Amino acid sequence: MTMSNNKIITCLAVDDEPPALDVVTRHIAAIPSLCLVGVCMNAVQALAMLRQQNIDLLFLDIQMPQILGTQFIRTLKNPPKVIFTTAYRKFAVEGFELDAVDYLLKPITFERFLKAVNKVIGLPVQDTTPSPTKKETVSDRFIHLRADRKVQKIALDDIIYIESLKDYCKIITTSKRIVTRQPISSIESSLPAGDFIRIHRSYIVSLNKIESYTSELIEIARQELPIGRMYRHEVERSLRSR
Repeated sequence: MTMSNNKIITCLAVDDEPPALDVVTRHIAAIPSLCLVGVCMNAVQALAMLRQQNIDLLFLDIQMPQILGTQFIRTLKNPPKVIFTTAYRKFAVEGFELDAVDYLLKPITFERFLKAVNKVIGLPVQDTTPSPTKKETVSDRFIHLRADRKVQKIALDDIIYIESLKDYCKIITTSKRIVTRQPISSIESSLPAGDFIRIHRSYIVSLNKIESYTSELIEIARQELPIGRMYRHEVERSLRSR
């Protein structure tokens, strides 16, 4: 399962969602032992890339159009090592039945990503038993955003809501407002789905901070935020289940 620490591991990232693909590619770029040789949006592109390149490690989304990532792996005669990425816990068992290195549940933190990669490059890893239902650690309860010419560490529990301002986002917390030049979709991919929900193309809110709601708006921090029509069903479902 492991490789030499001195070996450069060639990687291919496959995901049909650009924000999720961006997260994986940024994590890969931060690890010197990994070399990203390509990104693909579907299994057809991935198959062509695997035929052209020598790929050591495949970061593969499961829920994709045309064919599931798990089904795609079954079609390969000699698949590379695989780390599955997905937003759905239900695929965990099947992923490990395919001898996957690991199974990463979105949104993927860098710490969890590094832990998975360490299983491939042979670095010491503590608590390597895969567990999709494992509780978040303290370090998972923060996000890092660039603002005011520095990277700021923001506690997830402090975030009230996030507002999109075209190329920028405004993050409203319990103590301050932060403006970052980052699209809301990118920030959304780094937030735990169980704690936050997109209610509008311009708004993400903390579920725990919601004060009241109707079918058309949410009241939070004394503000009334609109619920977009395309988000209404998912918002109502999430609020009823809490």
